[in-house]
This record gives sequence, C-alpha cells and structure tokens, in this order.
Amino acid sequence: MGYVKCWTMALAVLFTAGCSAPESPPPAKTVFDPLTRQVDKAREVQKTVDEAAEKSKKAVDEQERGDPDK
Repeated sequence: MGYVKCWTMALAVLFTAGCSAPESPPPAKTVFDPLTRQVDKAREVQKTVDEAAEKSKKAVDEQERGDPDK
C-alpha cells in the first residue's frame, strides 16, 4: 500500500511538471534584420551630422554678431 501512495504522488508531481508552460523561444530572425540594422545605423549617423551642423550654425551666428569666441 505504501508503494501505491508513493507512485501516486510521483505521478502527480511528474504530470504537473510536464504540463507547465515551456520557455518562449527567442524572436525569430527575419530577412529584414540586416535592413533594419542599416536604417538604425543611418539614423545615428544623421543625428551626428545634425548635431555637427547645429554647432557650426551656432558658431557662424556668434561670429556674425561679434560675440567673443567661447
């Protein structure tokens, strides 16, 4: 009778563990991944160019007004 209780308990634990949700797989890579990386890189480059242009514009404006160099 002791074996029946042990087997029942063991089977209950195994069934519970077997029915748990599996880990979700990582997102699948698509054919568009290289393109999206290129777009992201282009956005970063554009941001850098815009910042440099803004600095140049400020420097030109300061020189036109006769402000001392900073």
